[in-house]
Amino acid sequence: MPASVYRPPFKVAVIGGGIGGLCTALSLNYQCGNAIEIDIYEQAPQYKEIGAGVGIGTNAAKLLHNIGLREKIASIAGKRSGIWITFRKFDDGSDVVTVPSADTDQIKSLPVHRAEFLDLLVDIVKERNAATLHTEKRCRTITEEGDQVHIEFENGTTAKANLVIGCDGIHSAVRAQFARDNPEYSGRIAYRGLVPISEIEDWWGFETYSVTWLGKNRHFLCFPISQNKTLNIVAFVAEKEENLGDLKESWTALGEKAEVFEAFKGFEEKVQKLIQLMPEQPSKWLINDRKPLDQWVYLGGKVVLLGDAAHAMTPHQGAGAGQAIEDGYILGRALQDYLRASSSTNERSLEAWMSLYQDVRLPRAQKVQRTSRDAVEVYQAQADIMKDLPFDQCVPEIHKRVINRMKWVWTDDIDAEYEQAMRNRNDVK
Repeated sequence: MPASVYRPPFKVAVIGGGIGGLCTALSLNYQCGNAIEIDIYEQAPQYKEIGAGVGIGTNAAKLLHNIGLREKIASIAGKRSGIWITFRKFDDGSDVVTVPSADTDQIKSLPVHRAEFLDLLVDIVKERNAATLHTEKRCRTITEEGDQVHIEFENGTTAKANLVIGCDGIHSAVRAQFARDNPEYSGRIAYRGLVPISEIEDWWGFETYSVTWLGKNRHFLCFPISQNKTLNIVAFVAEKEENLGDLKESWTALGEKAEVFEAFKGFEEKVQKLIQLMPEQPSKWLINDRKPLDQWVYLGGKVVLLGDAAHAMTPHQGAGAGQAIEDGYILGRALQDYLRASSSTNERSLEAWMSLYQDVRLPRAQKVQRTSRDAVEVYQAQADIMKDLPFDQCVPEIHKRVINRMKWVWTDDIDAEYEQAMRNRNDVK
């Protein structure tokens, strides 16, 4: 292209300023550079997460490393020591199955505090000048206008972009423009709390990895975050929908510590001590997900879904954040290749490249969605043949189903999957 011809930057609108949206913006900025301009539109008055832990497995940690983020995120993460998690019997704490991590010398899993992680991502966006950050921008409608998309926000303001990325969570307004479904109750609730590890008299040799006590219809998970200074606790309980009362899906809903004691009656003394250290009103979380959605790309490739907006899943494999990071990374590769192609005589359509993103990501994300729902049935001894057996008789079956459960999530080569998909697509070769 002659130097005198000006090509305006390709404008990207990221709807949603959570972990998925910010990681996506950083990925796109890293891979596409000055060829794009990114705006992030967050519906809240500020970029903020409620305090809770989130796990980032080695699959996602590798991609963060690829875009130059891993070391900074490692500075706020919990530390592992060769073990991902140990599953224990509820009543005596004996080992059911201990799962090694997939960590290497270079790439390690990153369990982090959500609020600390989000604050760090915001700082990196500003430091890299990766995107313009907006607040109080709740998306109302998006409409196609030629080669752009017109976005209208609930406060009456508008914006335009060449590509709109819906990263706005399980209640996605972008998804609602194209799909008429709703979040669904998964059959579980959870009580959450953060405990300073310094307050635990003896952390029983579990200083550097996750521990889960398993029982029928409930399991009690904890893992260290914040440089192993804080213990993240999540206590999962099976509950029928008719017993939920007015509990809504909310990061700010509160329960009572007495409810946790009642739910985990009969669990060993270590669990009782941890419950005692939880806040008097732990957060009480209704766990919802979404049914698989078989289309993530709309308006000729000018709108795509990503993260929970595309594939909201339960947290039982600790893989939701990692899947959003994978989405953003592959979207960055596809957009980079589209921009390269469109500047040559071999121009391919944006829709073709965004469909390639969907081809790579949708099957894998949907498998994680499905297996995350399945996982809790295994942990709580409710899966098929285990349902009617005493817990002790379920232990060998739990061991068999859990020991290699996460291997494919952690170790599949995402770059190789992208390259193979590109070879399979005639319209992007």
